[in-house]
Amino acid sequence: MKPRDNMIRLKQFQVTEKHRQVMQLETMISEFERMAGELDLQIQNEEKKSGVTDIENFAYPTFAKAARVRRDNLFNSIKDLKTQKESAEELLLEAEAELQKAEKLEVREARGTVEPEPQNKYDRHAMIG
Repeated sequence: MKPRDNMIRLKQFQVTEKHRQVMQLETMISEFERMAGELDLQIQNEEKKSGVTDIENFAYPTFAKAARVRRDNLFNSIKDLKTQKESAEELLLEAEAELQKAEKLEVREARGTVEPEPQNKYDRHAMIG
């Protein structure tokens, strides 16, 4: 196996790994968004049950306050994950570009290994010795 093959395999692995990271971040973001939506429903149900919707009111449900804090924390985490995802996508694009360069270099080297045909009989004679 040529060193160039190893480099291409390494680049392919890096692309696959970066793609996996992006997909994992997307999954986490969607899961957190789902959880935040569920918390919204729980908050609404608690407010409806108690009849108090003013957060500053002393009778506002404690569970609803805690759920709001948790939901806000999820929104902050989603924001951070989206930033990480953007960074991971940039790294993925860079890794894909490096893989393409390595593949093009492999193709060029494969073409370059074929010796050109001599142009005339004197070149052929010079090659033979």
